Amino acid sequence: MTVHPEPPRPAEDWWQSAVVYQVYVRSFADADGDGIGDLAGVRSRLPYLRDLGVDALWLTPFYRSPMIDGGYDVADYRDVDPIFGTLADFDAMIADAHALDLRIIVDIVPNHTSSAHPWFVAALASPPGSAQRDRYLFQDGRGPAGDLPPNDWESIFGGPAWSRVPDGQWYLHLFDPTQPDLNWRHPEVRAEFEDILRFWLDRGVDGFRIDVAHGMIKEAGLPDVGRTSADGQRQVELLGRGRLPYFDQDEVHDIYRAWRPILDSYPGGRMAVAEAWAETPARLARYIGPDELHQAFNFDFLDATWSADSFRKVVDTALAESTIVGAPTTWVLSNHDKQRHVTRYGDGALGLRRARAAALLMLALPGCVYLYQGEELGLPEVLDLPDELRQDPAFLRTGQSRDGCRVPLPWDGDVPPYGFGPAGGAPSWLPAPPTWRARSVASQTGVPGSTLELYRSALRLRRAHTALPADRSGSADATGMTWLDSEPGVLAFARTEPAGGHRLTCVANLSGAPIGVRGYGTPVLGSEPLTEQDGEVTLPNDTAGWFIRPVTG
Repeated sequence: MTVHPEPPRPAEDWWQSAVVYQVYVRSFADADGDGIGDLAGVRSRLPYLRDLGVDALWLTPFYRSPMIDGGYDVADYRDVDPIFGTLADFDAMIADAHALDLRIIVDIVPNHTSSAHPWFVAALASPPGSAQRDRYLFQDGRGPAGDLPPNDWESIFGGPAWSRVPDGQWYLHLFDPTQPDLNWRHPEVRAEFEDILRFWLDRGVDGFRIDVAHGMIKEAGLPDVGRTSADGQRQVELLGRGRLPYFDQDEVHDIYRAWRPILDSYPGGRMAVAEAWAETPARLARYIGPDELHQAFNFDFLDATWSADSFRKVVDTALAESTIVGAPTTWVLSNHDKQRHVTRYGDGALGLRRARAAALLMLALPGCVYLYQGEELGLPEVLDLPDELRQDPAFLRTGQSRDGCRVPLPWDGDVPPYGFGPAGGAPSWLPAPPTWRARSVASQTGVPGSTLELYRSALRLRRAHTALPADRSGSADATGMTWLDSEPGVLAFARTEPAGGHRLTCVANLSGAPIGVRGYGTPVLGSEPLTEQDGEVTLPNDTAGWFIRPVTG
């Protein structure tokens, strides 16, 4: 097998085919021994991420916050919360990351602030109709005494999206009551966040992940939805992620058209990726373009069921969306808000087997990949956390919790917290289960067939073989991707190097039985062991394999 080094690419294009590793800072690594992950902990583990083979880190919020929603309730957007360290710690971390050729993407939370933010504190201390209240969405209530919420909107975390203050007015919070929504029609709000972007760009960040990017503008008049449900998340699902009066309003694009020149004014390809939900592919595509954002998350791959038809439909749709905007798509299997895919795919041995196959399928596709910390270790969801330890605000309102995917990583050792913090430090803020001893970084490093070594091998091949990272326009044709005929329950596609050279074929057997494949070339990687006899490779059930052969003719 001949593997060619990746040709030089302009720095501005780095995000097009990057592998981005999401760091949930509270749960990644604890340097000071208080049981909570911090920026110094991230810094200490940067060599691990370099050796894993990723291109960039996306850090969840580390700003000053009461931590009601894990930092997504920001009280000061220009400072580091003491539990995570200091601005000096951030500067040292990003300097080390850049020295290791790792880029840094930070979360920006523009839809809402914390109720502890000075602006909201001032709003509560000011009368109705004041300039301070106009930065948020305060409204009089309905009914003769104004004791009914202004409309029927429901919180994504469950219950009404409105809370009443002592003087009788109500304020909007699409999430927790401690996360009041900002009024993005207010010029002061827009100017403030443009300055916040510059603050972090000046410190060297390479990009932003925009939380609730579709939610900042609410429909004028705040009309009723006209449909209610037991919890807001279910309501969003029932409405097909359509154009609710608080999501995906046309005016939101004015914000991003103002942000893009700021990003473009800095060297090195500064970028932004939207966490955006939209009713149609065409509406989602509007967030991406030369005058708006660089990427938007494609969550359909995460939501695909375990079937060849489901994955094929998701991939085809995503590539079609990419063609609309002329930009690569994104792929993701897990994140800090969703149950880990090992568990979604069946948990236990079956779930892990399928998760490994899905990883090879995803990493062979054209575009940018986002990995969630711990998926390279094959971590499952922790389902049996004691209720008294859960900290997700959604749990208190709906009984549903995201804490199970946020349990701190196991690094080494035989007992919890498995090297998450220094010896003799406090227990981790969420406990790791005893079974994670065998899933730690130390337990898997150098072990043939381990999930960690599978990811390292896949990322090394992805970077080295020019068929995989080459992606310029987002269309399948331009990336050399071709679907191949295959048996029912099997997906097969090829990626060809731009100059002809070699072709890499990914075959994913999502059926319930082994299959034999031939003619794809030399097997170079399998999510499970592959056997070859007389030119035929046996691909076990729930397994994916990569094959490379020269292109002839």
